[in-house]
Amino acid sequence: MQQNVIYLAYLAAAVLFIFCLKMLTHPRSAVRGNLTGALGMLIAVAATVPLLIDEARGRSLLTTYGVLLAAVGLGAVIGALLALKVRMTAMPQMVALLNGFGGGASVLVAAAELLRREQAASIDVAVATVASGVIGAVTLWGSLVAFAKLEELKWFRKPIHYPAQQPINAVLGLIALGLCCWGVYDPSNVVVYALLVFVCSILGLTLVNPIGGADMPVVIAMLNSYSGLAAAATGFVINNAVLIVSGALVGASGVILSQLMCKAMNRSLVNVVFGVFTAEEDKSKADEIYGGKVKATSPEEIAMLLDSAQRVVVVPGYGMAVAQAQHAVGELCDLLEARGVTVEFAIHPVAGRMPGHMNVLLAEAEVDYDKLKEMDEINPTMGQVDVAMVIGANDVVNPLARTDPKSPIAGMPIIDVDKAKTVIVVKRSLSPGFAGIPNPLFAADNTLMYFADGKKAILDLVNAIKQG
Repeated sequence: MQQNVIYLAYLAAAVLFIFCLKMLTHPRSAVRGNLTGALGMLIAVAATVPLLIDEARGRSLLTTYGVLLAAVGLGAVIGALLALKVRMTAMPQMVALLNGFGGGASVLVAAAELLRREQAASIDVAVATVASGVIGAVTLWGSLVAFAKLEELKWFRKPIHYPAQQPINAVLGLIALGLCCWGVYDPSNVVVYALLVFVCSILGLTLVNPIGGADMPVVIAMLNSYSGLAAAATGFVINNAVLIVSGALVGASGVILSQLMCKAMNRSLVNVVFGVFTAEEDKSKADEIYGGKVKATSPEEIAMLLDSAQRVVVVPGYGMAVAQAQHAVGELCDLLEARGVTVEFAIHPVAGRMPGHMNVLLAEAEVDYDKLKEMDEINPTMGQVDVAMVIGANDVVNPLARTDPKSPIAGMPIIDVDKAKTVIVVKRSLSPGFAGIPNPLFAADNTLMYFADGKKAILDLVNAIKQG
């Protein structure tokens, strides 16, 4: 009877996880989705208590409950502090860490089960154990490198390339494969599992280290998928149905999201995961494109343009996140709308450092979600836009993606801001984006460059509009 109740609780938790994912697809229901997922996790943890008591093996119930409450309490405190302290612009870093924690937890749970096992595991459990070690270790250390890159720590600001990069990864992969086979053949050998985790930890570092910052949306989605797969494998190790279901959901959704991101970048998943693409700035071509053609502007001139505009489209990019200009942009939006101007936001799928990064920042600035338009929705009407304002975006608005088949971004879908009547580009300098190539948009006849920090630029523009 007790086992049936536990299974029903796990089923309820799994259903809540599914509804959680469904609601997270839309900002209007995202908060409810988060709460639904949290409720599902609470039910899953509560249903595990009877199993924990059965496994206590003579220990006092006070000790058993104390360990459980301490673990839940510590996790709750850490989670609450992160939610309150981490700024919205650092959400990608937090997501990377959470992915890593999931992978690390899978490694530790599988190791604990290996240590407590009194008899040799069956073939399926042995395979699941080594899978938890492999995927979990790669996820943990790969996520830590992703965090370091996103945080722009000293040694990780640029992709690190070294001789025989891919062959070294291949050798590490072969060693890991050999240890996997050994682990399945001798499923009680703790030393083999430890060696496997060690090798895969190095592999996690070497796989993510060469990947550039602009590919982080795909990398984070993939690491999220890895953490789900590691959890599902661990579910088979400890025979926990809800862990299998929830891990499979996260793994599948991560893979789907990664494919969508790659499509938006016109890149293959293999190309991103193995860090094949390397950006190199072509300064001679930049001089040819920009020489004598770039026109700088001022807040007062932009204010006059906006005074006669009827439709304005804002294209946010990672530069807006770095400058933390989202609140200033929100204020500009409210000011223009109060004057009867239609304001919309064009969101590229890979703008920022994680999927939905720009959506999260604009939501923090209380920008109405209905104003956020996806690339495919906004592009057909871009020719009717009076002013397109690009804030901190580069490659996602570069016309070379359409016009130069030899360009590194050739074929990548972009937001067609160059078709607007007037384009304002807010940027610190003419420095290239991740692709390392110049952007002809900056020198176009209908483009004005507003060189300044994103936040200061928008605040100065707001003041210029108010002063009329």
